[in-house]
Amino acid sequence: MELADVIRQLYGEDVYLTDKAEISGGDINDAYHLYLSNGENLFIKINANAKDDFFAAEKAGLEALHKAGAVTPSVIACGKTKDNLSYLLLNYVRKSRPKRTYWEDLGHMLAQVHCAPLETITGNSRFGFSADNYIGQTRQKNTRTDSWINFFRKSRLKVQMELAAGYFDKDDRQRCQNLLDNLDKYLVEPEFPSLIHGDLWSGNVMPDQNGSPMLIDPAVYIGHHEADIAMTELFGGFSPEFYDAYHEIIPKESGYAERRDLYNLYHLLNHLNLFGRSYLTAVRRILKRYSQK
Repeated sequence: MELADVIRQLYGEDVYLTDKAEISGGDINDAYHLYLSNGENLFIKINANAKDDFFAAEKAGLEALHKAGAVTPSVIACGKTKDNLSYLLLNYVRKSRPKRTYWEDLGHMLAQVHCAPLETITGNSRFGFSADNYIGQTRQKNTRTDSWINFFRKSRLKVQMELAAGYFDKDDRQRCQNLLDNLDKYLVEPEFPSLIHGDLWSGNVMPDQNGSPMLIDPAVYIGHHEADIAMTELFGGFSPEFYDAYHEIIPKESGYAERRDLYNLYHLLNHLNLFGRSYLTAVRRILKRYSQK
């Protein structure tokens, strides 16, 4: 890796890389803890096969969340090394034991993000985002749209259903079309649009050096705040203290439990497209459920 030039360009000729340690855990990128001669510690993600805008999209998402009041890693730079490796350089955050109020603090922080004034964060309150980004390795379409339901139909479910077409039989395809045609029977327009994390499961939240919650690996866009809450329940759920604290600020809306699986259908379809047939049963269960209403 030609990291020496990156460090020299950012910090000057007198600062150099003294050591690096590989960090495990991700399934898309290689990651390293970098030690600099000036005593600073950095975190870098590297990907030899990433699209040119892959890390720029993550950078934009982290910066938007930070503006909205979230605790996030600080973005230092992103780009390509001389040997054509894409990278994202962040400050290194040493994980510590979660503080006693960790889940309550996370609930309050996320509600603050969801209530943040969008004009000062993204310059636009329409559903979508300033550019497309990524959910895992899948490109996430963020075309600006006036209606949340239309956005979720065209830029979320329809895109993933088309990618998953090879897994579907005739009945599956008919259920997909019926759901898209009747989505306004199940979803509701939000009282206010929100900047959402977009990929909010337990692996994308971590305790920082103070034991406070930090958001990482976003797939941000402006949407319905319920979509973030729904995903927190997809893979085991967060602590009850998180939900209690969140709903102190943003009360749960009537009918949320009926909408939750539709929001999570997007993520299950994406997992089907990324990881294969093991997710097909869960996708079919949701499609069948709504086709029977």
